[in-house]
Amino acid sequence: MMSIVIPTYNEEKNIGRCLMALCNQSIPREDLEIIVVDGGSTDRTREIAAQYADVVMMQTSEGVGGARNDGFRAAKYDIVATTDADCEPTRDWAKSILKQFMGQNVVAVTGTLKPFDWKDMNRFEKFAYKSSFELSNIALTMGSKLGRYHLCGANTAFNKDAFLELGGYLPLAYADDVEIYKRIKKRGDIRFTDDMAINYSVRRIKKMGLTKYLYLLAKMETEVMVLGRKPMKGDYARENYD
Repeated sequence: MMSIVIPTYNEEKNIGRCLMALCNQSIPREDLEIIVVDGGSTDRTREIAAQYADVVMMQTSEGVGGARNDGFRAAKYDIVATTDADCEPTRDWAKSILKQFMGQNVVAVTGTLKPFDWKDMNRFEKFAYKSSFELSNIALTMGSKLGRYHLCGANTAFNKDAFLELGGYLPLAYADDVEIYKRIKKRGDIRFTDDMAINYSVRRIKKMGLTKYLYLLAKMETEVMVLGRKPMKGDYARENYD
């Protein structure tokens, strides 16, 4: 059994698709607790979420990481996964998470992202995005073999006690899911499996531009993982992308 936390903000166009995918996992629905943590949406996000989720709650902590922290504190199961409202978990996503946590001393599990949501994109753009994600997934696989992991907020699961004991996500402007790896790796084993796959909307990347997005990823990795900085300025989470 596991809990799943989804932070939301004005996601009425996407949240239903995400939650339906979670309700149709290959394990019984009653083995999953779905928690939606809303950051003050002004559309129908909470109304739609209430049709599928077990818990729909208002965010009280700062930032998207804070929304996830709120969900972790409310979760009733020992394993808690996170994803995004515009993502679509593959059918065996939850099953693959539970399988990895059967190992002893596992504190976190992560997987791959598969791009989708090609609205208004031409063939060249699709190829560029697909190629970028393929290279990213190869990098994730290679990194895991070297004992280095990227715990993407859209596709990671944690041991609840280990997560809360280290204080959860920090209230950073961005890269809170990069920074948390530095702390939780000291608590136990981390695992990566490509069976744990999420269909990941590219709408944010398209708005930002692929080149700028790749630059931002490199910047975040350098700032947080190499230089040890904790960026506090910015509001990356509260943007409207449609």
